[in-house]
Amino acid sequence: MFLTFNSFGNEKQKEVYRLWANHETTDIVYGGSKGSGKSYLGCSLVIGDALMYPGVHLFIARKKLNDLRKFTIPSIHEVFKAWGISDQYYKHNGQDNFFEFYNGSKLFLLEAAYLPSDPLFERFGSMQMTRGWIEEAGEFEKAAKDNLFASCGRWKNDEFNLTRKLLQTCNPKKNYLYSDYYQPALKGTLKPSAAFIQALPQDNKKLAAGYLDHLKEILDEKARQRLLEGNWDYDDNVLSLYAYDKICDIFTNSFVEGTGKRYMSCDIAYLGADVFVITIWNGLVIEKVIAIDKIDETAIGNKLIQLAEQYRIPYSNIVYDADGLRKFTANSLKKLTASKPFTNNAQPLRGKNYKNLKTECAFKLKELIEADLIHCKDLEFRKQIMADLEQVNREPIDDEGKIKLESKKDYKKRTGRSLDFFDSVLMRMLFEIKPSGGWG
Repeated sequence: MFLTFNSFGNEKQKEVYRLWANHETTDIVYGGSKGSGKSYLGCSLVIGDALMYPGVHLFIARKKLNDLRKFTIPSIHEVFKAWGISDQYYKHNGQDNFFEFYNGSKLFLLEAAYLPSDPLFERFGSMQMTRGWIEEAGEFEKAAKDNLFASCGRWKNDEFNLTRKLLQTCNPKKNYLYSDYYQPALKGTLKPSAAFIQALPQDNKKLAAGYLDHLKEILDEKARQRLLEGNWDYDDNVLSLYAYDKICDIFTNSFVEGTGKRYMSCDIAYLGADVFVITIWNGLVIEKVIAIDKIDETAIGNKLIQLAEQYRIPYSNIVYDADGLRKFTANSLKKLTASKPFTNNAQPLRGKNYKNLKTECAFKLKELIEADLIHCKDLEFRKQIMADLEQVNREPIDDEGKIKLESKKDYKKRTGRSLDFFDSVLMRMLFEIKPSGGWG
């Protein structure tokens, strides 16, 4: 069977078609806005493979099966209609959620929702697929994507000389797509086997007249920036704790002056763990941010003592992550006994409505950021700090009426990394909410 892909002048779609056909690219991200032709593109690629290569296994994955049924299946039929593919060439099994084609190929519709019984999405890693497409990848967790990708290249690829392929279509989202694809593409550091194609509504020549004008009228600024302009630095997450514009202000609030009273806040990590981040403060001005990839237990204490002397910081104005700290060396303890250990799940000091101390400090930081009282003079890790702050979510208020942050475990599951820079900045707030009577 010979098929012709008609992009109707959409050059971005043509680029993806070429990437899908080569032998070098395996991992393709396409999108960045509404109306950019994502669904039609994805359906065309997997259906095209199913029709041209007998007996292959393809998949389309979405977070919710109901969305596949409501939105994706109509797009599948749109492609069938455009190509003149009648139902004599395929059968749709609605009970087991797959399309079977006349040549033995199958197109599976997969729900990728989180299951407590399968928190790492290992159910996908054991599948044997030829190629696949993740639709609305912004809704996905990294572990789900990784296991779906691992299933590709395992069914008849050698027989037809087909390189394994994973297509991900999306709108801008601050999950793994941002850190693993968008940012590396901007920096020119994207791995050779991956490709990021930014597409906008203007690239889609088949949009209905008035579609863009209608969206401009109904979308708020954040949604317009993300869904029409393809701006990945805007996020419309209603649970997000810190507003993007105010995060940006942190680095330009040059009118905030130091008080002369210095502090050090430290998110401690050990050899092979997350990044060890130290933040040096003059009042509420961040003068220096230090990030160390690997450090052992002895070096941690020595480093804190060295920096305290260098920046003239009293030991009583040092706060460190007690949860990440197994133990200090004896020598370190002798000098640093006045420093403050920070325990995330400790009781809040003043705010009774907060679930724990970390949440209380996070909201104190929010208060100071929104009041334009914090300035970061050190710009070396600006992107990392901004990316961390944008990822901080609160949880819905629990049954006890307590406010709490999203857990570290859930952060990491959602983003694939820890928020080390955020944690280091957050701990400084301990000194802003200390008990009125002092440390007792």
